[in-house]
Amino acid sequence: MSVITTPFGFASTAAEVAAGIDLTGRQALVTGASSGLGAETARALAAAGAAVTLAVRDVAAGERIAKDITATTGNQQVRVARLDLTDPASADALAAGWQGPLHILVNNAGVMACPERYTEQGWEWQFATNHLGHFALATALHDALAAAGAARIVVVSSTGHQQSPIVWDDINFAFRPYDAWLAYGQSKTANVLFAVEATRRWAADNITANALMPGAIYTNLQRHTGGRGSGRVPAELIKTVEQGAATSVLLATSPLLDGVGGRYFSDCNESEVVDRRTGTLHGVARYAVDPAGARRLWTVSEELLGRRDRSA
Repeated sequence: MSVITTPFGFASTAAEVAAGIDLTGRQALVTGASSGLGAETARALAAAGAAVTLAVRDVAAGERIAKDITATTGNQQVRVARLDLTDPASADALAAGWQGPLHILVNNAGVMACPERYTEQGWEWQFATNHLGHFALATALHDALAAAGAARIVVVSSTGHQQSPIVWDDINFAFRPYDAWLAYGQSKTANVLFAVEATRRWAADNITANALMPGAIYTNLQRHTGGRGSGRVPAELIKTVEQGAATSVLLATSPLLDGVGGRYFSDCNESEVVDRRTGTLHGVARYAVDPAGARRLWTVSEELLGRRDRSA
């Protein structure tokens, strides 16, 4: 299996990656698109001609971004749908109202290193938001994705996945002392494993899924971590929002990714598999792309949500 390389890199922007791509007649859904990377990803897809739905918790904020995207791209096919990733019923409602095929699903929304918190079902907040909510959405939208003929799922993960594998016996920190970064790392590992198994499981439907590290970008995601003043990342490694959205847009649109799935990218290129923490923003842990782990997570996710993938 050859490693995917592209002409793009660290400094590439979403607009540069999408240049020359025509998405007219295609539908895209971007979660967490009321600000930051999600908004910029949606903007690039709309500029390429796609009908774009912004799936957001704050509908008013989403409407403001939708109007701005229409104003800057001229695309009138930008709409907003409500989505609360901590509530599986919200994902089901969005999917039930979806019409037509879904060509591009960008699982972008997320939380990072938030204080200890649990859903009403007892699920740890970061795992519930970053993984389970997106799992519920993607499985509920399976038929629409299959109807597209060659749909792509883009999953925003993070190099933070190197901080923790899935701790199978205590995913929800019922016994371990809560650690915000370990919880974040576990949820980001889950993102990559989802891409691996979705690609395998839905191969007959020509649905592919890839995960990515967008880079270090200061957005609302860092509200619990000190933001720009935290000094966690050297200044020369910080990307603009336009650069941060580039890898998502590449995975959503590039012909270089036709039929390619179950992989992890950073800086617009496929990352190497590693067996130790890299100390950099590159590399995907072997446990995050392990097929057996991916199958196990799918089963666990179905059990937690009380549903089964009818497409299996």
